[in-house]
Amino acid sequence: MSRSPVSVDPALGSAPGAPGLRGASGEALSEVMAFASHARTCLHASPADDVFAATCRPARGDHDLNAANDLAQLHPEPRPAAVLVPVIPRNGALYVILTLRAAHLPTHAGQIAFPGGKMEPDDADPEHTALREAHEEIGLEPANVTTLGCLDSYQTGTGFRILPVVATVSPGVSLTSDPAEVDDAFEVPLAFLMDAGNHRRHAREWKGVLRHYYAIPWENRYIWGATAGILRNLQETMFPT
Repeated sequence: MSRSPVSVDPALGSAPGAPGLRGASGEALSEVMAFASHARTCLHASPADDVFAATCRPARGDHDLNAANDLAQLHPEPRPAAVLVPVIPRNGALYVILTLRAAHLPTHAGQIAFPGGKMEPDDADPEHTALREAHEEIGLEPANVTTLGCLDSYQTGTGFRILPVVATVSPGVSLTSDPAEVDDAFEVPLAFLMDAGNHRRHAREWKGVLRHYYAIPWENRYIWGATAGILRNLQETMFPT
């Protein structure tokens, strides 16, 4: 990493006095407060103690659309990971910050993702992982983030079990992507992502097996795989149709 590790307060963002609302205008404040209030009623306040245990079957994952392929058989020991789902107010609307993974990375190069990554031994919990990775990848300071809760864990076909941490972000933040990991950071309207009519089911062959997955095309971006699957979970959890 090109940046030094960040020290994260374990209690960061736990109180409704939202550091992640700092600098919001009246209209933006109203939007994000409504989202935060709704999120806290829909999301898990904290993950289960055994969320990363091999004996705990993940509620969501690549198996959502591939029931015939048991991920537990492919990866009996899940690899713990966490991502931040950062929601930021802009001009009276809410947006989700996403990243474009660097083209030179050995895995998932050039794919759209949330800020996040695998849990390190020094991480206190998945929230710590998500905040640390967001700081390292896009320069998002933890002081500008208010965590609201987490979604169900998501198991990928490559063996990662991801804990998505949903949060709000101060509107005036300045982001700086780490070129070693991220080619771009951009924002997509939350309303577009939460409209199930914009969600597609696509398929491609992987390791000789036809795998189905969610995709959410937006402008010239193609959001798919685990990122689209987590967004689908967010939609079904907070904005079911």
